[in-house]
Amino acid sequence: MSMETRSLATAALVAVTGSLALSACATPRSDTYTAADFAGFRKIDAHVHVNVQDDAFMDQATADNFELLSINVDYPAFPSLADQAQVAHHYAAAAPRRFHYATTFSMKGFGAPDWAARTNALIDAEVRRGAVAVKVWKNVGMVERDADGQLIFIDNPGFDPVFDHLAATGTPLIAHQGEPYNCWLPLDQMTTRNDRLYFTAHPEYHMYLHPEMPTYQALMARRDAMVARHPDLSVVGAHMASLEWNVDEAAKFLDAHPNAVIETAARMAQIQYQSVRDYAKVRAFFIKYQDRILYGTDLTLNPGEDAQAFRQSAHAVWRSDWAYLATDESQRIEDIDADARGLALPRPVIDKIYYANARREFFLRRRPQ
Repeated sequence: MSMETRSLATAALVAVTGSLALSACATPRSDTYTAADFAGFRKIDAHVHVNVQDDAFMDQATADNFELLSINVDYPAFPSLADQAQVAHHYAAAAPRRFHYATTFSMKGFGAPDWAARTNALIDAEVRRGAVAVKVWKNVGMVERDADGQLIFIDNPGFDPVFDHLAATGTPLIAHQGEPYNCWLPLDQMTTRNDRLYFTAHPEYHMYLHPEMPTYQALMARRDAMVARHPDLSVVGAHMASLEWNVDEAAKFLDAHPNAVIETAARMAQIQYQSVRDYAKVRAFFIKYQDRILYGTDLTLNPGEDAQAFRQSAHAVWRSDWAYLATDESQRIEDIDADARGLALPRPVIDKIYYANARREFFLRRRPQ
């Protein structure tokens, strides 16, 4: 289930295939930004993974005028939680204005009488070191099991003391439940090339082939029940809250849960797939929910990867996404085998999606402990 990350290889693919070509009919508009505004605009990428103490990620973020929110996650393909925390502590101290991080917790011992107290103590210690949020990953609902061998879901009452503590301290929960909707479809019905390639290579993670596992609808219902039960908890729905396949469904989620926002990490191709088919609807969604959407990519730098190649890929991803959201340029998106016209969102909308919303969610809600 490693679709969590936009890995170096995926980022490189996007960089190569997402080449920009100015539409013949495009003309600069006074109410929108241009491609030339990219470098000078202050931005936050609210979903990355800086998993190695290598300055390449930070150097590229500085060059492209990004602050980073690096998210620690209990993912087997990543370094250990202790190693991720060490990297986060280093950059939080070395570059506090450019680097921010979200901590996470282990599910080991879940159900034991002291699990929640130990988890809250760990979270408090990380917050004191600079953590601005807490991540819960899709292993909850799809991997972790209780003593009876039953899957543990995100609405399990055992999480309530932790989520109540986060609400009391104003610490957001970044919640990633489920996979892209494509995961539950046959290969020939998937909407994006990257999903088809991934699930072809990793059938063990292709939920369509595993009817014994929870359905997509069941996972979303469990997530929604948790969000509803904790109305004072600030919830950030990672990856378009796993509703990337349909902006109408994302709108329903946001309407039903005033305490939730969503972010775009690793789901831009699914959004572009929709805008190619109904440009006006997708653009209207971003404008209507401009206060509830954060920009993120899922860009990841792990130990042993080519840091300089990563810099080139990250720059290409960031430029491609800017062209799509901020301008009306058209670019070829190989993952959907189509040209996608940029949404040309108004400047105030871009200001919020790329910066103000993340500042509000992660830095202005916090309460003294």
